[in-house]
Amino acid sequence: MFDIRPVAYVIGLLVATLGATMFLPMIVDIAEGRGEWHVFLECGLLTVLIGGLIALGCANAVKEGLTLQQTFLLTVGVWAMLPLFGGLPFIFGATEASFTDSYFEAMSGLTTTGSTVFVGLDDLPMGLLLWRGILQWLGGIGIIVVAMVFLPELRVGGMQVFRSEAFETMGKILPRATEIASSISTIYVALTLACAISYMLCGMNAFDATVHALTTLSTGGFSNYDASFGTFSGAAEYVASVFMISAALPFVRYVQMLNGHYTPFWKDGQIVAFLLTIVVLVVVMAGALMVQFPHHPEQAFRESLFNITSIISGTGYASVDYMGWGPFVITMFFFIGLIGGCAGSTTCSIKIFRYQILFASIRVQMRRIRAPHGVFLPRFQGRAVDDETLSSVLAFFAFFVVSLGVLSVGLGMTGLDFITSISGAATALANVGPGLGSEIGPAGNFAGINDTAKWMLAFAMLTGRLELMAVFALFTPRFWQA
Repeated sequence: MFDIRPVAYVIGLLVATLGATMFLPMIVDIAEGRGEWHVFLECGLLTVLIGGLIALGCANAVKEGLTLQQTFLLTVGVWAMLPLFGGLPFIFGATEASFTDSYFEAMSGLTTTGSTVFVGLDDLPMGLLLWRGILQWLGGIGIIVVAMVFLPELRVGGMQVFRSEAFETMGKILPRATEIASSISTIYVALTLACAISYMLCGMNAFDATVHALTTLSTGGFSNYDASFGTFSGAAEYVASVFMISAALPFVRYVQMLNGHYTPFWKDGQIVAFLLTIVVLVVVMAGALMVQFPHHPEQAFRESLFNITSIISGTGYASVDYMGWGPFVITMFFFIGLIGGCAGSTTCSIKIFRYQILFASIRVQMRRIRAPHGVFLPRFQGRAVDDETLSSVLAFFAFFVVSLGVLSVGLGMTGLDFITSISGAATALANVGPGLGSEIGPAGNFAGINDTAKWMLAFAMLTGRLELMAVFALFTPRFWQA
């Protein structure tokens, strides 16, 4: 019989932890003096109480090992449940959001998507703005743990290729997750502090620097202003680009560097491919801007670097409304959002390593055509890719395309236009943030779309963040058979 108590125990602990973090924005609200602090006090106490009771009620069933079904359910359950409580301050706070909007915003935050339904961000209480940043920061470190511990174990979308680097975890899911979280927390916190200090040196005030550091390192993209990063310019854009790239690299390499091993970082094929991709895209887009528009070379380079890095990493900041840059650039941005960063980072989307394995497979097939009797194997990071991993990667690509098509049609059925439907589906599945068009583009938000579409997009954010199959596996009857 399936025992849900070990899963509920972990979820309860995480819910209680989320509630405890609500006291941080409460302190900020007290300092600001706008009378909103009681919202976080009440929501925090309620969340801690409910989470604590769930954990206490299930504590007697805790085991060191989890079954495959329990691991899948835990992975999905955490990301589905936390937005329920993370959205409470939006319902009872200054935004007075509906349940749909609060869940959408919290899901967007915890999955580090960055799509928002709120307008008038410039006038919101500081506590709520900080809470949005905290949600993304927690989601960022959470997804690193999921990518390093759970997804390789679950063999989702080819992630099993990283089992040796993400540490063997069979039968040790919970203690190993704690150990890895401890290892990366030092790096994650240090990078966040360095980012905040750098922002302040560029002229941001302490509060803006803190919130934007939280949402930069998590590659989440929530900003304190309706104009997003367009409120700032110049040096701050370079700083953001550097730290977005840093967050898009595998954190396991940082752990190795912290232990004195630097060679794996520079020999990582993911890192090399990701950085080369950014260089090529920036050169192409900067050239296009200088040809089509009266851009100064430095401005063209800076805006190209910032916005490309923001989209490819899934951060979703926008420094300008690039919808005015012409169809070529808009098309580029659509497909850039489907690339993603490195596995084991805070980034999202399809990710570089899957393209590397896909292209390696294509090269092998071409060689087999020329030499039918030859023996050729696709390779990744110097190792042969086994059939199971290759099949998982190809299935992920196919599933992503099918999901994109189905979701686009579904959004269209709710009344959204073609551009909004297809770009909204893509940005939700890839957890990028802004879509295309006047409504959900870089100069807009998701406030005006209907509730049905918001729930569909929230579900898409969840499935995209957990690599699709980890979620859909729960809906197959065969999966639950003993």
